[in-house]
Amino acid sequence: MLEREIVEIRSSSDVVVVRQKVRSLAVELKFSLVDQTKIVTAASELARNTVDYGKGGTVTLEVLNVGTRKGLRLTFEDNGPGIPDIDLALKDGYTTGSGLGLGLSGAKRLMHEFEIASEVGKGTRVTITRWR
Repeated sequence: MLEREIVEIRSSSDVVVVRQKVRSLAVELKFSLVDQTKIVTAASELARNTVDYGKGGTVTLEVLNVGTRKGLRLTFEDNGPGIPDIDLALKDGYTTGSGLGLGLSGAKRLMHEFEIASEVGKGTRVTITRWR
């Protein structure tokens, strides 16, 4: 099992690859089917945001082993326009595009840990973690 991998996200086909890699890792780590679905859904939303709003970027997939705990951490990074108001962006229903506005807030709800950092003109980094 890999411990760390970086995957480029530039197009819709890359979003599919991210979903497949995340699902495979979640299965290997023996997450329940419900948890697998939560992780893959959050990863899909953030990968889509990376393409649509960040103009492409990367995701770093990390297997975590902390004592007896196992987890999966995903860090999405882009050099896009950044998010001027993170609090507003995290509100359900807020969107600057044509989506439902549930990407960031949905990913936050689906995971155990959620961190976001963004600077206008420099890009955004979102880190999500789910523990088994």
